[in-house]
Amino acid sequence: MIDTIALLGTAAACCTTLSFVPQVVHILRSKNTAGISLGMYAIFTLGVSLWLVYGLAREDRPVYLANGVTLLLCLAVLGLTLKQRLHRPLPPAAQPQED
Repeated sequence: MIDTIALLGTAAACCTTLSFVPQVVHILRSKNTAGISLGMYAIFTLGVSLWLVYGLAREDRPVYLANGVTLLLCLAVLGLTLKQRLHRPLPPAAQPQED
């Protein structure tokens, strides 16, 4: 007999994990991370990391597998965003003035 609750959890995990794929693909194709909130992604990545640890501690396969994959996707978005912003030239108003 199919465990309906486990099936529901697995479906939810797949949906939330797969929701990050379009964002990663978009960033890789466009090389544009201007609309990404670093604060939001940093906090979300921490939360996903904690869910991963929780899933491992509870030996809950859908929780730890989904959050492990989601963590990789979040880290990709966070890493690409940081890389782009650290290598972006300063706007003219923010550049140091020469005397």
